[in-house]
Amino acid sequence: MLKHLPRLLTIWRICASYRLDTLIPADTPLPMPARLLLLALRVHPAWWSATPMMGTYSDGERLRLAIEELGVLFIKLGQLLSTRADLLPPAVIAELSKLQDTVPPFAVDTLKDIVSRELNAPLTEVFSRFDDEPLAAASIAQVHTAALIDGREVIVKVVRPNLEAQINEDFGLLKTAAQWLESRSAAIAAFHLYHIVCDYEQVLLGEIDLLQEAANTTRMKNNFPNSPLIYVPEVHHQLCTTNVMIAERIYGVPISDRATFNERGIDLKVLAEKGLTIFFTQVFNHNFFHADMHPGNIFVDISDPQNPRYIALDCAIMGELSDSDHLTVARLLMSVMQHDFNQLIQVASQAGWIPPAADTQALTREIRRLITPMLQKSIDELDFAPILVGILDVARRYHLEIPPQLVLLLKTLVHVEGLGRDLYPALDIWSLGKPLLGQWLSSRLNPVDTFKKLGQQVPTMMLGLAELPNLIYDSLRGLRQNNAWQEKQWRELQTLHYETAQHRRQDWLAFLVVLIGALGVTSLDGLLSLLSAGVVGLAVLWRVLV
Repeated sequence: MLKHLPRLLTIWRICASYRLDTLIPADTPLPMPARLLLLALRVHPAWWSATPMMGTYSDGERLRLAIEELGVLFIKLGQLLSTRADLLPPAVIAELSKLQDTVPPFAVDTLKDIVSRELNAPLTEVFSRFDDEPLAAASIAQVHTAALIDGREVIVKVVRPNLEAQINEDFGLLKTAAQWLESRSAAIAAFHLYHIVCDYEQVLLGEIDLLQEAANTTRMKNNFPNSPLIYVPEVHHQLCTTNVMIAERIYGVPISDRATFNERGIDLKVLAEKGLTIFFTQVFNHNFFHADMHPGNIFVDISDPQNPRYIALDCAIMGELSDSDHLTVARLLMSVMQHDFNQLIQVASQAGWIPPAADTQALTREIRRLITPMLQKSIDELDFAPILVGILDVARRYHLEIPPQLVLLLKTLVHVEGLGRDLYPALDIWSLGKPLLGQWLSSRLNPVDTFKKLGQQVPTMMLGLAELPNLIYDSLRGLRQNNAWQEKQWRELQTLHYETAQHRRQDWLAFLVVLIGALGVTSLDGLLSLLSAGVVGLAVLWRVLV
């Protein structure tokens, strides 16, 4: 934890300087750790020096400015919150929406140097025009408009400089926190928080690789050829690198621009239903879904007001499920839509999510109690927060195992539900989704297709039979050797567990001393400040040497 101290102190200072604790109403019931964290903000000198700012910025502006200063990981969280008009006041939502594509840009001269270096050519050899004013500036990249030498209008997307180091630093802190929380909470351990953080770290690092985004965009375009539902821009792959992507420029209306939709007479019901159809098609038919569906990434072609079509942008974060998880999720969702909670629990048990000793009848009753009210309401009447809290509590009490691969899908569901609530609140997601999901399950479970796939695997299976005797011998020999190895490993794990607990206690003691000492250095003067600095130095030296 000590190696993350500089970043922790930076986060502490930023949160205190914007007085984020004042955004939470005083009468809000909070657990003791949360109350202590809020109290910690008020003891920082930056909290007391922020008084003049309180009358200058609104609550939403303070939250947005703090998130921008905290960096890319926090901006991603702000983008997610900006889709949840049911959780935050409209003024705060309006400010957080600026995080989607109006983050402060970096210098255009720096951007042009990056583009020229990446393309290994002067800009005048590639573009007939390059616009200095950014079209959009987001957490990961900045976008400018331009025209190629042949006159085709394009966008030029460039990754922000030095982003990878910032991502690695923040995720190092998150992984340490996740391990600490898992060791102290069975509910958090059941959700594999550490693996979720690791998976999302790879997702975010993949987002800064624009070659990956270019490949994702083309794959998604090929999944929807000449589709009346969605249009995906063409990518100029010969002009793409890790840090630069050049693609067709599109013209559309942002999904959040309700005023234009109303003015042009756009059928919002049709638009909302198409959005849900796209989601189900991506998740189940293609098993390749857009996992960053905040409003800044979604535009609408309104050339035909009665038949609007989506335009998809920013395919950096795409999700895929394993074959077994793919089918499991589909069967779970169908069970929910059919109100068959016995089947729901049976599917989850077959997937290994429920411990063998769990009381499945009691679990079925709990799930039915939580989910049934949700199935009787339109999207504007749903309140997902208490439902999610209830599911987390059930997972804790029944020791359920939730695969980390589903996190991107859950994140996408949050985005879709938030967008649907804002676009057409009366949308009946269950009536529309049930036939779409039923069609996919019918095709997936078609016996003709199953036998066809089996037939394709027969040659590989026949070749494997020749190795069967050797495999049996190796397996039996391995089992005998494993018994001795497992006994040795058990003894070593016991020793390691004791040493880890000892080091953890020392880490927290040193961290507490350093924190108190750092506070003394920043708030005291003269000899007391020097003594505080000495205490910090001694604590760090002790932890390094011991």
